[in-house]
Amino acid sequence: MTHFTAIPTDQASGATAEVYTNIKQALGRIPNAYATLATLAPEALKSMLAADRVLAGGPLSKPDQETIKLVLSELSGCDYCVAAHSMVGKMVGLSASTMRQIRAGQSTGDTRRDTLVAFTRSLTLNPGTVAQSQVQSLQEAGYGGEEIVHIGLAISVITFTNVFNRINETVVDFPEPA
Repeated sequence: MTHFTAIPTDQASGATAEVYTNIKQALGRIPNAYATLATLAPEALKSMLAADRVLAGGPLSKPDQETIKLVLSELSGCDYCVAAHSMVGKMVGLSASTMRQIRAGQSTGDTRRDTLVAFTRSLTLNPGTVAQSQVQSLQEAGYGGEEIVHIGLAISVITFTNVFNRINETVVDFPEPA
């Protein structure tokens, strides 16, 4: 049961209606999480979507972005985001078995991806300053400084939706992950 109710699209006005229109144009539909965020805090949602656009135009590949989002969503226990990013992961070329391995923190057989998963898991699970050896591992796997900044941005973007969906108990409107 969700804690907050979204305004139906045909009843939205002002900033909420504007956000609904933009999301529907971009995605073809308005996911439950976005509908509720647009109802409660349209400016907060706009900020998150703007950050996601920066991420999308940045140096990280789409599979890398979805890898990060799957790791964080799994670790935070956000079923909504696990389902959403499993669907997007499939769309950007990640196999169901690879996504299961990513979520479980298991080797995918792809050294670069496994380094990204290990770094993201470690950063999420361990407070404090990141060890230089972990940053060096990312660099040795081929991630440059700009990409590492975008890894942080991806973590920030997905953390926002993970937290909100956990608070709200947002009803999942995506297929079950494989």
